[in-house]
Amino acid sequence: MTQTAHRLTAFGPDFPFPYDRWLEHPAGLGQVPAEAHGREVAIIGGGIAGLVAAHELMRLGLRPVVHEAERLGGRLRSEAFRVPGEEDSQVIAELGGMRFPRSSAAFFHYVDLLGLETAPFPNPLTEAAGSTVIELGGQAWYARTLEDLPALFQEIAQAWDGALDSVLHLSALQEAMRRRDAAAVKQIWDELVPAWDDHSFYEFIASSEEFSRLSFRHREVFGQVGFGTGGWDSDFPNTMLEILRVAVCEFDDDQHLIRGGVEQVPRGLWAQPVDDAAHWPAGTSLADLHGGQPRGAVTRVFRAGDGRFAVVDQTGEERRYDAVLATCQSWLLTTQVEVEEELLSQDLWMALDRTRYMQSAKTFVMVDRPFWRDVDPETGREAMSMTLTDRLTRGTYLFDDGPDRPGVICLSYSWMSDALKMLPHPVQRRVDLALDALSRIYPDVDIRSHVVGEPITVSWENDPYFLGAFKGALPGHYRYNERMYSHFVQRGLPESERGIFLAGDDISFTPAWAEGAVQTALNAVWGIMTHFGGRSAAENPGPGDVFDELRPVRLPD
Repeated sequence: MTQTAHRLTAFGPDFPFPYDRWLEHPAGLGQVPAEAHGREVAIIGGGIAGLVAAHELMRLGLRPVVHEAERLGGRLRSEAFRVPGEEDSQVIAELGGMRFPRSSAAFFHYVDLLGLETAPFPNPLTEAAGSTVIELGGQAWYARTLEDLPALFQEIAQAWDGALDSVLHLSALQEAMRRRDAAAVKQIWDELVPAWDDHSFYEFIASSEEFSRLSFRHREVFGQVGFGTGGWDSDFPNTMLEILRVAVCEFDDDQHLIRGGVEQVPRGLWAQPVDDAAHWPAGTSLADLHGGQPRGAVTRVFRAGDGRFAVVDQTGEERRYDAVLATCQSWLLTTQVEVEEELLSQDLWMALDRTRYMQSAKTFVMVDRPFWRDVDPETGREAMSMTLTDRLTRGTYLFDDGPDRPGVICLSYSWMSDALKMLPHPVQRRVDLALDALSRIYPDVDIRSHVVGEPITVSWENDPYFLGAFKGALPGHYRYNERMYSHFVQRGLPESERGIFLAGDDISFTPAWAEGAVQTALNAVWGIMTHFGGRSAAENPGPGDVFDELRPVRLPD
């Protein structure tokens, strides 16, 4: 897909604002008064949302101060395997976000800004994967395309597409998004929200006419295989609105990886010199403003006697700021950071506390070479394939960097209950469990003989600074999401609640996708800019300027 084409679905249905056009307009995002230049904004969290916001606030002439508890990057975390005998060479395991749809126009704005290279992600049944094995109930199928699979799978795909279109008007909604017809998008979406907020993904599948003609086995296989990336039964309890957003925004299509690791995006923004910033000298970077290192973890935020925000870090040092942006996961605002209760409304606290996070676990090994590309001369099949299974590995992904280079296998990528099965186990036990499961699918392949170096694993729910991988909204959660998302427009708030902002993928309507983190960061930039008396250019209005026209629909309490 070309760069122009991937911009066609650049805005989402809840708030159809063209973030890519706002970013690329020659007038810029806006400006703040000269007397505000250099004033400090505390940013809690150095993930992609925090660093996008910091980058843009610095360009406006403000001084963002990033507080990070662990390491820059957040859940865009690229862990390096060291190649034996090659001191400067490494291959990457993506512990967090690893596949990025080209429809994520705001995220790819920064990928392009940094000049990073991408490649198609080896998802099941894609050319990048080469081949795919689906193994369910002890039966395995080898395929390169959907047409290579039995009729059962094609019936599932047709039922899914048909249900989305007949019940949820997917084609009309996507066409309106491609035309950037905000009025048409809102007309369709605003009717779907009250109709489907209270209904789960599984309920939609089970009750749709297209699936009701099929067997329970069809629904079961759909849950195992999904409609692109597998493992969708983990999302069966979630609100159907969340799944529809993935489909309408084409988040499950045309996904790419970032060569060299996606952590280069947030770290690149940290180090990127800026030549067009107000106030700051040409060539200034976020790293320059921080002396090379972010400040430490925040432990307390409260309103000081002078009306500014007092932020206390883990060393006990207190600093005063004119505004605060919290980009950490929302639960941390009660478990890791003592935030003065009066800074947020009780309705907003309810929304933040009701956020429901999903578990996720991954386990990686480095191998001596991409042996899975070896072809059996008798069958013509590759030795091993991208694998979807109902065994505890669930999804196994293969990454190669050429025939003579070491490769990486994500032995297991699992969510929710399947991820919890791994939680108590150390990394080597996880590897052994995964290899044992895969040996039942590939009895003639000695995967273990190819493993080199030490394995790498992650369980995001076991990290006190994350407590989970990403939000998974339940039926009835739309009102909470609307409160969190809309908070950046503060003109109607009491003075005591102004000046503290929220961003991150869990604040967005599209959790688990970097695009949601970037868009809410840009919302917060607009909010902070106006908090300091600034404004967007008349010819390039920002998200808050058109909020009353495009805002997410409100449901009655």
